[in-house]
Amino acid sequence: MIAVHLESGRVEVRNVPRPERPEGYALLRLIAAGICNTDLELQRGYYGFAGTPGHEFVAEVAETDDASLAGERVVGEINLACRACGWCARGLERHCPTRTVLGIVRQPGAFSDFFVLPERNLHIVPDTMTTERALFTEPVAASCEILDQVSIAPDEMVAVLGDGKLGLLISQVLAARGCRVRQFGRHASKLRIPAARGVETVIAGGNLPKREFRWVVDATGSQTGLRQALSMVEPRGTVILKSTVHGELAIDTAPVIVDEVTLVGSRCGRFEPSLELLARGPERGGIDVESMIAGRFPLAQAPEAMSRAAEKGVLKIILEA
Repeated sequence: MIAVHLESGRVEVRNVPRPERPEGYALLRLIAAGICNTDLELQRGYYGFAGTPGHEFVAEVAETDDASLAGERVVGEINLACRACGWCARGLERHCPTRTVLGIVRQPGAFSDFFVLPERNLHIVPDTMTTERALFTEPVAASCEILDQVSIAPDEMVAVLGDGKLGLLISQVLAARGCRVRQFGRHASKLRIPAARGVETVIAGGNLPKREFRWVVDATGSQTGLRQALSMVEPRGTVILKSTVHGELAIDTAPVIVDEVTLVGSRCGRFEPSLELLARGPERGGIDVESMIAGRFPLAQAPEAMSRAAEKGVLKIILEA
């Protein structure tokens, strides 16, 4: 079988043995995988990563101990927790100190013909949902996580900074939950996607609003995003951090302290609300993900696909087995 190998900035496709399936795990045959910004950051050196990346996927269950999963199309939660420590006992499996993370931390990822994941991590894709929509389950779950972490009432205004892949999903998720969303981005062509879902969009120039929003989401993926978000949030407001950026950020903490701003780091989310939202579709108050697909490549052309995904302004690139 083939698998993508990423190391020291290089992307290669290698012939490798099919992985062994431990007890309680499923052997998954890849159908399609999405390239996200985290994969690109891994290529740039995030986590000192070397191995097979990929954590957004739809796969077919090829082998399993659980007969109810056999042959099903599935998506999978990416954190592999010990289920035995104090954090896991408190429901914080996504923060288990000994966890591995699919395609990111000590767990070979989904950019491979076959890979393994615990059966308990899997969610069956409804027959009525296309593979393309299901492929967005993980990033939509990360978007939904915001509403699990903070209590934003319907009709409250939320500023979303960034019009990349995650930013476009976050604005749509918040709008679908009844929030009033103002999204700041640099690309009119991309902002048309959330605008069609009722999001107010603004082409961000040099002058952003100052101290105007109670809630600000930084989804810029840039080293300047947090500073911009802090300038826009009102005193005692909340900034939700969604950007994964390789390298250290230098920020002035004075505005955080003086204005008593709450910073909320936000990462992975539950798959259940994501699948429910994706199942609705844009015509029934859901979200539009199809318009975000910018290209498809066979798995064997992963180097070209990663290069394309890294180009400025490009949205979701899909790898197909």
